[in-house]
Amino acid sequence: MSAALHLARPGDLEKLLTMVQGFHAEEGIDSNDAQRRGALLPLLEGNPYGAIYLIGPARAPIGYIIVTFTWSVEFGGLDGMIDELFIRPAVRQRGIASEVLHALPRTLAEAGVRALHLEVDRENEAAVKLYNRARFLARDRYMLMTRAL
Repeated sequence: MSAALHLARPGDLEKLLTMVQGFHAEEGIDSNDAQRRGALLPLLEGNPYGAIYLIGPARAPIGYIIVTFTWSVEFGGLDGMIDELFIRPAVRQRGIASEVLHALPRTLAEAGVRALHLEVDRENEAAVKLYNRARFLARDRYMLMTRAL
């Protein structure tokens, strides 16, 4: 099974919507089709604040990863946040997510990204182990805080 990454385009929207809906259902994220379309389409159309990569064959992807971008003085420039990573349940536990988490940082570093962040549920031991193996480190002094607008 290949974890090849392909930059998603507007024509990939329907494929993505199915996977994003599945991810949101698994994670208990309250969203609807209009919200998902509204969030995905600008990135698919080239909005510079993020990118969506299909994982696996472009015609029949087995997952996706969404990275958003910000600027960090601490890290010396452009940084990224993995917003969502999803692998279809039928192909999980085959090392695909690990491959993605090793390949994508190299690609982003070549494009000038200085750091890559992610958020993970502390209780999700499998995900924490996956991210630790991919060299993501917990920042003990910091926690993610959010204000919905």
